[in-house]
Amino acid sequence: MMPRTTDNSGAPPKPAPADPARPPSPKVLDATGRLVEDRASNRPFLAYQEYRKKEAEKRAEIAARRVEREEKIARGEDGGPAIHDPYEPVEIGLSHVLKFLVFVLLAVTLSGKFVTGSYKWGYEGKWSNIKTYFPSQMTVFSERRLAQFDGTYESKPIYLAIDGDVFDVSASRHTYGPGGSYHIMAGKDMARAFGTGCFKEHQTHDTRGMSEQELASLAHWKKFFAGHQKYFKVGRVVHEPIDPASPIPEPCNQPKKSEDAPKVYGPRRANDEL
Repeated sequence: MMPRTTDNSGAPPKPAPADPARPPSPKVLDATGRLVEDRASNRPFLAYQEYRKKEAEKRAEIAARRVEREEKIARGEDGGPAIHDPYEPVEIGLSHVLKFLVFVLLAVTLSGKFVTGSYKWGYEGKWSNIKTYFPSQMTVFSERRLAQFDGTYESKPIYLAIDGDVFDVSASRHTYGPGGSYHIMAGKDMARAFGTGCFKEHQTHDTRGMSEQELASLAHWKKFFAGHQKYFKVGRVVHEPIDPASPIPEPCNQPKKSEDAPKVYGPRRANDEL
């Protein structure tokens, strides 16, 4: 840049006259066809212009070779191997997307095995069960039919119901089958017991008169079975209507005497898997 001269008049500075001893910079064409000086500040743009020019020449050469090959083939001559154009845009199809997803899935599962020792990164919820994605057809049960799936027959699965929803718990046959810790739940709907914890006395689906805390406990267990890795929903059980005039089941966890220690009821005990 040429130096500027200043004065004390307050007028804008004027460029200093060009140095006659300094030769002018050569002029070259830029990408838009204008003549610009070949100096350091312009050289990156000029270099990119030269690069674009060479790339265009390469593409034109490849296009000409392709035309020549097609003409030979049209005349019945040997056109040689196909000519690959590295500048041709690559179309990403469904197969490419699927391959990428498979690669990502393998990378994630192998990383989980290396980091946590589990291909599922320690996740044991229902989404790791293949039956979640291919559910069986929902079945409507009567109470009598549901009772046939209490584990008595080895050839039949084990079902239990909670507030109308029927779940297959055959994966824990040793727990819900005959002799198991929770066999009392199999083949019936004990919704009230899941809320109150009285699994001996409240073997009924009648939820009338339950407190908010007991209803919250019932909702917790419904969520537990619905989200379990091994268990899955198979249908609904239809109950006989409850007579509104019938008595509400009495609570079971009230001590008979003040000095009696309260009994603890619940579905879980030591070394048992629900």
